[in-house]
Amino acid sequence: MSEAQAPTQTAAALHRSRVMRWLLWLAGSVSLALGLIGVVLPGLPTTPFVLLAAACYAKASPRLHGWLLNHRFMGPMVRDWEQHRSLTRRTKTVAQVSMVVMVGLSAWGFRGQPVVLGLLLVAAAIGILVVARIPTRDR
Repeated sequence: MSEAQAPTQTAAALHRSRVMRWLLWLAGSVSLALGLIGVVLPGLPTTPFVLLAAACYAKASPRLHGWLLNHRFMGPMVRDWEQHRSLTRRTKTVAQVSMVVMVGLSAWGFRGQPVVLGLLLVAAAIGILVVARIPTRDR
C-alpha cells in the first residue's frame, strides 16, 4: 500500500460522529501508549495494543493511521495485520518468548515481594494468553 492510497482508503471509513472520532482517537492514543510501554514492561503485550491503536486511528484520523502504517518499526506489523488479519507463528513466538524472558528477569527481582510477584505473574499470563488468541497463519 502506498502512502497515497492509505489516506483515501481510511477516509472512506471515518466515523461520521465528531465526538466518536475524538473518542476513537483517545482510545487509539491510550492503546498506542500501552503498546509502547509494553516494549519495556514485562507481561504487557505490545502487538495487540498497537493493532488496536491502528484500528481506532483508521476510524478517527487518516493522518495518524497513515503515520502508523508507515512507521519504521510498527508499520510492517500493522500492514501485515491489515492484509492478513493474522500473525505469523514466528511473530507470536517472538512476542511470547520475549514476555517470558522479561517476566523471568523481573520475577527474580521481585522474589522477596510475593504480592508484586503474584501480580506480575498474573499480568504475564494474561499477556501470553492475549497473544495466543490472535489468529495464526502459515508462512
